[in-house]
Amino acid sequence: MKVHEYQAKEILRSRGVPVPRGGPCFSAGEAVNVARELGGSRWLVKAQIHAGGRGRGGGVKVVDSLEAVHNAADEILGMTLVTHQTGPAGQQVSRLLIEEGVDIARELYVGLVIDRSSQRVVVMASSEGGTEIEEVAARSPEKILKTFVDPKTGLAHDEALDMMRKLELDPAQAEDGARFLSLLFEAFWETDASLAEINPLVITADDRVIALDAKFNFDDNALFRHPEIVAMRDTDEEDPAELEASAVGLSYISLDGNIGCLVNGAGLAMATMDIIKLYGGEPANFLDVGGGATTDQVTEAFKIMLRNPDLKAILVNIFGGIMRCDVVAEGLVQAAAVVKLKIPLVVRLEGTNVERGREILEKSDLDMITATTMADAAEKVVAVTGN
Repeated sequence: MKVHEYQAKEILRSRGVPVPRGGPCFSAGEAVNVARELGGSRWLVKAQIHAGGRGRGGGVKVVDSLEAVHNAADEILGMTLVTHQTGPAGQQVSRLLIEEGVDIARELYVGLVIDRSSQRVVVMASSEGGTEIEEVAARSPEKILKTFVDPKTGLAHDEALDMMRKLELDPAQAEDGARFLSLLFEAFWETDASLAEINPLVITADDRVIALDAKFNFDDNALFRHPEIVAMRDTDEEDPAELEASAVGLSYISLDGNIGCLVNGAGLAMATMDIIKLYGGEPANFLDVGGGATTDQVTEAFKIMLRNPDLKAILVNIFGGIMRCDVVAEGLVQAAAVVKLKIPLVVRLEGTNVERGREILEKSDLDMITATTMADAAEKVVAVTGN
C-alpha cells in the first residue's frame, strides 16, 4: 500500500523526524488558508499523487505570494499529471500539499528497503540527492552507500554516523544526519514499511537536516496491525480493476499485453507470464485466484479481465493441489456461460482429479483449446492472438 507525501510526513513528524511545516488541501481557497497559517514569504505547492517525477511534470510550484499560491493550486488541481512513473495516461490531481519554503544548502538521498537475499533492511545513502536512485545506480553506483541492518539490534548510531561522515558532512551535520537516520529506521520498522525514501534529504542554510520529500510503501500483509495507516488509503490512486479484484479475494495487477492469465498461486502466475513472453506474447494481467477459488470468484475473474478492451485471449493455467481440477473445470464452465465468453480460451489443467476435470471440460459446450504442458499452453495462446 502507498500513501501520499503529506501522509508520509505525518508519520515521520509523529516520530520526531524533521520535516517542513505544511498541510494538505483540496481547493485553491484551502491552499491560501494553509499558506497564510504557515506564514513566511515563500511556499511550495505540490501535487499529491502516488508517483515520482512530479516536479518535472509541472506538479510542483515555488511561489512567493498568496495570490500565486491560489493560482498555482488552481492550475495543478484537476490536471492530469504525466510522469515517468504514471505512464502515458497520467494521474489526475485531486489534492495538494502546501509547505513552507526552505533554504537549501545541500541535497542528499536516503532510502530503506527490504533486501530479500539477506533478509535484512538495507539503508542506502547518496550524495546525489534530488536524482532518481535508479539513475545514480546506472551512472555512478559507487556513490550509493549501503548498510545492512541486523534485525536483532536495529540501526546502530555508529553505523548511521559512519554513513553520514562518508557523505562528507561536517561533524555537527553528521550527528544530526545520524539521528535522522535512526529515527527514520524506527519509523520504517514500527510501521512494517517495505520502502521509505527521502529524496531529497536536505541540509538547510542554517544547518538543519530535513526531509524535503518523503515516500512510504507498506507491506499489505501487515496492515491488520496498522488501522491508522489503512485509513490513509486513497483508492482514487489505484487501478479500479485491482480494487474490484481485491474486494472478491483475488490478487490482480493490470499489465500492458493482450493475453489474460488466470492462475492459482503467485509463483505459477509469474511463471505463466514468463513463458507467455518466451513464446512471443504479452500478458495482460497477473491474476492469482489462490488455492480455494469458488465458482463466483472465477466468474468475477473473467469479468475483470474482459473489461480490458485489448484482451484477445485468455490462458487458464491451474495446478490442482488444494484446489481440485474437477472443481476448477466446473467453475470455468459456469463462469464462461455467465460472461458469454467470445474470445479464445486456452486451458491447461494438471494435478488432483485432472482426468475428471478434463472430462468435464470435454463434455461441456465450452469453446476452448486444451493444453497439456505450460509450453504447449503458451504456444497455443500466443498463436491465437496472432503475436
